[in-house]
Amino acid sequence: MRDIDNLCLNCFKELTEGAVCAECGFDNDEPNDSMYLARKTVLADKYIIGAVISHESDAVTYSAYDIQLDRAITVREFYPKGIANRLEGATDIRIRQKYTDACEKYKNSFVKLWTTMAKMHSLSASVPVYDVFEGNNTVYAVIEHMECISLHDYLLRNENNNIAWDNARLMFMPVLTTLEALHNNGIIHGSISPDSLVLCRDGKVRLSPFCIQEACDVTSALEFAPQEGYAALEQYDNHHKIGPATDIYAFSACIYRSLVGTNPPSAEERETNDKIMIPNSIAETIPMHVIKAIGGGMQIYPEKRTKNISDFRERLDAAPSVQAQAAVSTDYTKHQEYDDQQNKKSRAIIIVLVILIMAAIGAGIWLVQFSGLIDTQQTTTTAPVLKSYEVPNFVGTGYTKSDIENNGAWNQQFTFTFNSDYSTDVEEGVIFKQSVAAGETVEAGTEIVLTVSKGIQTVEVPDVSNKTLEEATQELEALGFKVSSVEVYNDGGHSPNTIKSTYGSAPAAGEVVAVGEEVILQVYGEVQTTQPDDSED
Repeated sequence: MRDIDNLCLNCFKELTEGAVCAECGFDNDEPNDSMYLARKTVLADKYIIGAVISHESDAVTYSAYDIQLDRAITVREFYPKGIANRLEGATDIRIRQKYTDACEKYKNSFVKLWTTMAKMHSLSASVPVYDVFEGNNTVYAVIEHMECISLHDYLLRNENNNIAWDNARLMFMPVLTTLEALHNNGIIHGSISPDSLVLCRDGKVRLSPFCIQEACDVTSALEFAPQEGYAALEQYDNHHKIGPATDIYAFSACIYRSLVGTNPPSAEERETNDKIMIPNSIAETIPMHVIKAIGGGMQIYPEKRTKNISDFRERLDAAPSVQAQAAVSTDYTKHQEYDDQQNKKSRAIIIVLVILIMAAIGAGIWLVQFSGLIDTQQTTTTAPVLKSYEVPNFVGTGYTKSDIENNGAWNQQFTFTFNSDYSTDVEEGVIFKQSVAAGETVEAGTEIVLTVSKGIQTVEVPDVSNKTLEEATQELEALGFKVSSVEVYNDGGHSPNTIKSTYGSAPAAGEVVAVGEEVILQVYGEVQTTQPDDSED
């Protein structure tokens, strides 16, 4: 085993010129911030922690060293931003009390993500993961260290900052297999961009370590910084569901960036001006089926976007099933000059044929109407037949109001009315009640009332200090709180049965908490007096 004291704790190359590494320029005398693990901390008796590489929404990434395998590695520590901390000198992660339940869910997602990645080591675009374990009140994933550069940096090294489709195809297509495997296991990447796609020394493009799905939209309790141009609309607006189409949007944007040489506009901008232009000189070099595939993958609304990786792969490959389609929806405008004369000839032929057909139809109508073969006065009335439809399950599947409004088939079958109410179990924006039960068969146009969750009802705890217990209890219960009390010592300076003047309630006055939570009041007891000792004169 190599002597760790002589290794740079950032790149783990030999130190030859003192504390500053000659290879990477890292100053080994500068300690990690106290909120992170100290350098040379040993995990699981075999992993030595080095420098902090980054801290994303759900985890901090360290350079590290495997003393058993004698090689550099990367360790990812579950450390959710904004809801966890570490006391100076401690190794255990501490979770803020109000986020305990949510953090347990995030932690389980972290374990699922990295244990799934460990099973996918054979896939070409997967970063090899070979250990996931618990410790220090958190979870760690051990990832193979790979020398690589980001797609962003790679493109900047190319003339015009772009590459040809033939090169891009070899880079991107293998990644789709890994993405498809992730989706099949219920995992959404959520942060694909030219910075998270990396080119490794072995020539493969891989997905760099990424965050759990719960950390990939702006409404998350975790800190999320969307990458403009690559984050899909649903990551800004929770009226749309995050799913496989979210990754397809970002991946399509990466292909666009690679072929065109510039970043696409942000999803928020495109919602008001949904046009992406490809310069004519570049459009001429891109196969039309690729332009259409990117267009389908970058539809602004996820309901209209290419839904799964299999379909997206077919469109990029121009598979026969795709070529047979009569039309493919696309929002791209390709600036090309076509053979105007040839087009004019074709249009002229079509116009002549249409005129001849219309003339023949007109003659036929005249012949039928005026030859006496049909009585034009007779009319036939057919009684309308009302269709029936089975009501889907709109509850428990995560549907939002937008999902229903954007589903054309459902809106042809039923009439929807929406209302909203608070729910302690269902997140804001999600449907949790329907007026007609799922599975029931109803006539077309039947009204179905859907109730959308307003989330947990919250209210600010009022300041009840110095009030009597009865007054404070009435005020808090009127707001929906449960109230309990504890008696505290009264030195004679306070009225008995009144609320303590400072820190009189928990949660404290001014805190915003869920309706129905318990508020504990500290109440002054009776003044305690000391009886004189009768034995003394």
